[in-house]
Amino acid sequence: MILYVITAVLFLAIDAVMLTSFMKPLFSRHLGETMRDSPMLAPAGLFYLAYVAGLVFLVSIPALRDAARGRAALHGAIIGAMAYGTYEFTSMSIMKDWSWQMVAADTMWGAVLTGFCAWAGVALMLRFQD
Repeated sequence: MILYVITAVLFLAIDAVMLTSFMKPLFSRHLGETMRDSPMLAPAGLFYLAYVAGLVFLVSIPALRDAARGRAALHGAIIGAMAYGTYEFTSMSIMKDWSWQMVAADTMWGAVLTGFCAWAGVALMLRFQD
């Protein structure tokens, strides 16, 4: 449970900064009036709760058990690229105003954010256990 909370707090805090400072302007530039003025918090919250739970279950717990910080980062990055890429490439294939710039930026961000948060959660837990 502590691993989940650490990972979730890191994920939410870092992503909030990136979403407001970089992603929102990027998406607004391409999608314009089709974007909401503010996000719907319930669906966003459900995504974050489930995504971090999946990350902890699939990546962080096995890496913590084996004290494998690097593996947490790599496997987290792969999960992040897959998850964010699924959204981006699907959106690109069906939405008129989607851009390759959005696909690249968000897919890379998903990999970096998820890999870092998996690594940091495991690293912090290992530090506290010593």
